[in-house]
Amino acid sequence: MLMVAAEALPFSKTGGLADVAGALPAALARMGHRVTLVTPRYRGVGVQGAPVARLVVPLGAERLDAACYQAPLGGGATAILVDRPDLFDRDFLYGQGSRDYADNARRFAFLARAALEFAVQKGERVDVVHAHDWQAGLAPVYLRTAYAAGGAFEGTACVFTVHNLAYQGLVDPAWLPMLGLGRELLTIDGLEYWGRASFLKGGINFADLVTTVSRRYAEEIRTPEFGCGFEGIVARCGRRLVGIPNGIDTEEWDPRHDLAIPARYDARSLGRRVENKRALAEAFGLPADRAALARPLVAMISRMVDQKGLDLIAAVSGELPYLGARFAIMGAGEPRYEHMWRLLAARYPDTIAVKVGFDQALSHLVHGGADLFMMPSRFEPCGLSQMYAQRYGNVPVVHATGGLDDTVEAFDPATGQGTGFKFREYSPEAFLGALRLAFATFGDRAAWRRLQRSGMARDFSWGVSAEGYAEVYRQAVLLARGPWLSPPEPGLTRRRKAGSMKNPARTAAAVTDGPARES
Repeated sequence: MLMVAAEALPFSKTGGLADVAGALPAALARMGHRVTLVTPRYRGVGVQGAPVARLVVPLGAERLDAACYQAPLGGGATAILVDRPDLFDRDFLYGQGSRDYADNARRFAFLARAALEFAVQKGERVDVVHAHDWQAGLAPVYLRTAYAAGGAFEGTACVFTVHNLAYQGLVDPAWLPMLGLGRELLTIDGLEYWGRASFLKGGINFADLVTTVSRRYAEEIRTPEFGCGFEGIVARCGRRLVGIPNGIDTEEWDPRHDLAIPARYDARSLGRRVENKRALAEAFGLPADRAALARPLVAMISRMVDQKGLDLIAAVSGELPYLGARFAIMGAGEPRYEHMWRLLAARYPDTIAVKVGFDQALSHLVHGGADLFMMPSRFEPCGLSQMYAQRYGNVPVVHATGGLDDTVEAFDPATGQGTGFKFREYSPEAFLGALRLAFATFGDRAAWRRLQRSGMARDFSWGVSAEGYAEVYRQAVLLARGPWLSPPEPGLTRRRKAGSMKNPARTAAAVTDGPARES
């Protein structure tokens, strides 16, 4: 299997994509799959790898050379780092500040094509190409056009994963010939999106199956509220779209062995968490006396932007100091929200503390010591922090959206069942209601311990997610290899007869579930 991603741990990271691309190959390899991940060799890569190949990558009229470095991933998977300094040796991965690099179309088209060229040079048959997010969106397009003649890709299936539909890889159509793509692909059934070309749309339209990172998000992105203008494109996928929740690294995130927290514990020794709570309060400059530790300590680690619910928090910020709890906040983002937290911390130093920025070790202490974790995101494709929190007995308070809805079971006061607190209406009143219910429940020691233990018992390991992906790969291979195979799951559309995509003019419209309609 060949996987393509623009970032992956331990080599690079700006967001959750890196966690997935770093962990999923290892989990699949432990199941017996042979997985090669191709990702850029950015500036400052800590794991350099050993030189393994040189490529000449065709890109329009150009022939660009690149060096490839090989590094091991967990479980026996392999990473190939593509080195092209003029494209990837930069201060940042995608752009500076709020501005993308002007040549991102060229940079990530090169990544997609370099990944395929590496497979061709290696000479081994590839069963599945799995591309992630818009930066790898041209991998399915190239696979079904420039590489449709077979060879290493004879019968190869293609899976494309959308991590966040808001990022669509929109470029000027003038780029297409420079990327080796014909103007015939600039249609509503190909890459065209309101007069521009979209890498994300290409990935969706040219893949056999499309996945996203939670079941709820797979439903949400079919609607105007969450579809970011792509809801019609996504809806046309029909049963080709599958939601698979992300996993977490349960070895790194394990309160029994976590060296970043002073007191290690498990579900039977939750009383030890008070030592971590004291250390967390001290780290944030909050009082750590007995009376202070008896109050609920609410934590948040987040980008400070509207998507993460900061507008809700701003709307109730005047009430937070009077709820009987304390707040430890870490993150960075929009200056207005950073200023809001700094102002609150200055006015209520015994109740609210903020650290602008991010510290990985401190994030472990946050989960090991806080009582509640606040995650009121407006939308959240999957989210990882709520899973870390539950694993550490740090009870989440979340908006019931996307992966938050999938991975947190709402507490029911009548039965005492649940793993956290959820509010469905995205409003300040609903958010405050969830916080107040959480604080009231915190006063019932027995109910609180049940909540913590229920969350800690959940299995969020990558092994569970990898099984879901393995089944998607199996279905994609059946669909790709035809001819006119019976659908592996009721409702899945049979994509094509074997070899029919060898004609580059055949577009995705002919193989999806509904009529072409949306740009």
